[in-house]
Amino acid sequence: MLRDIESPGVPEPEPESAQHSLFGEILDWMLAPLLLLWPMSIAITYLIAQSIANQPFDRALEDNVTVLAQQVTENNGKIGTSMVSSARDLLRADEIDTIYFQISGANGEYVEGDRDIPQPPAMDEKLPIGAVQFYNTVLHGADIRVAYAMVDLRDRAQRDRERGHAVQPTRLALVQVGETLDKRAQLANDIIKGVILPQFIILPIALALIWFALARGLSPLSELQQRVRMRRPDDLSPIETKQVPEEISPLVRSLNDMLARLAQTIDVQKRFIADAAHQMKTPLAGMRMQAELALRQTDRNDIHRSLEQVAKSSESATRLVNQLLSLARAENVQTTQTGIAASVDLSMLARSVMHDLVPLSFSRQIDLGFEAAPQPVTVAGDPVMLRELLVNLLDNALRYTPRQGSITVRTHVDEIRRIATLEVEDTGPGIPPAERRLVFDRFYRVLGTHTPGSGLGLAIVREIALQHNAVVEILNNPRSTPEWPGSLFRVSFRLPPQA
Repeated sequence: MLRDIESPGVPEPEPESAQHSLFGEILDWMLAPLLLLWPMSIAITYLIAQSIANQPFDRALEDNVTVLAQQVTENNGKIGTSMVSSARDLLRADEIDTIYFQISGANGEYVEGDRDIPQPPAMDEKLPIGAVQFYNTVLHGADIRVAYAMVDLRDRAQRDRERGHAVQPTRLALVQVGETLDKRAQLANDIIKGVILPQFIILPIALALIWFALARGLSPLSELQQRVRMRRPDDLSPIETKQVPEEISPLVRSLNDMLARLAQTIDVQKRFIADAAHQMKTPLAGMRMQAELALRQTDRNDIHRSLEQVAKSSESATRLVNQLLSLARAENVQTTQTGIAASVDLSMLARSVMHDLVPLSFSRQIDLGFEAAPQPVTVAGDPVMLRELLVNLLDNALRYTPRQGSITVRTHVDEIRRIATLEVEDTGPGIPPAERRLVFDRFYRVLGTHTPGSGLGLAIVREIALQHNAVVEILNNPRSTPEWPGSLFRVSFRLPPQA
């Protein structure tokens, strides 16, 4: 690949973008949810521990309410209890929590126990008789949990009637037993400690295992890096995909595709340099020989003839260099593959090229004609490269068409097949069918040809056509003569399908 060398000036270094560590990014995405969910799991565990701790203490409160309810009596229309003082002391006995109880009437009138216990929040509703329910409240600045039940004394009155005793009208009684939450909190904390403390041991082990697993999982990338780094600089062979995990295979295949394209580019460059060096030997050697000969001669006419030969060799070398540059540009430009294409009207392009070559056709006494399609012949491509294609076709035709001959450029569109064609028809010596495929090779010349040339024009045409997904054909000239059979070069471009 040839490129112009621009001088001066040291470009300012571009700031390097911060590189991201794949290992660190994966580790962050794994640890961030873990560290976020861990406090949530502790909170959920604490709530579950509280629920578990409440269950046995609620059952104990429920039993106390049931036992106390059995001691409630009614005597002469008044609610009382049959508890002795020792039973009251036993009810209040607790080393940690403070126990409260209260017996009251259905309307809130105090009977016995702690006066400060408030009424249940559901007193305004009809309470189910005998069912134990719970609520939380604050008493003497401490949180307590209270179990309560409504006792129906009519059941006992009915038994008394059956025994023949006179009774007063029955009444309802409210029995409440409460306790502070110290033991519940202590049990919940014990459960939390039993669950959380092992996690402080398990969490570092889990982090270490995650670290090891990531390092182990990413080790194929390090191995691939070492394999690529240990390669020789000239080794562009594909990387073996069987030794890499399935997830890395697409990356390796992409690298192999890049290596294949790089190898192809290097081969093109090597071939170009070798061809250029080989082809430049002849004109340079001729110019040197003629220059040395001119230096040895003393006759002005001989010196003039030597200088004319130097000028011809220089012209030939210049043309060769220009065609080599055109070929290199055609091989490296990928207009249609990269999608950077413009709309080119082949008729307008041909008219512009022919306008530039009319003086040359007049000097050689060749009739240069143009038959344009009635409608625009628009294709997608690089206008510079397509112009180069047509220039080389016409230059080839002008070189081989004899004086008084004719060259016709023609454009056409086949709407049915969706094909646009560019044709160059000449009345030259023609190309034998057996050699029509070979003339597109570099530096190939048809045997018996005495017309000067480098053998690169049709190679350039082929490369530009390939870059535009076009097809180049060499056909017989339908208006040929036995003496000059001529040739018809046809370049066919595919048009996009109609919407």
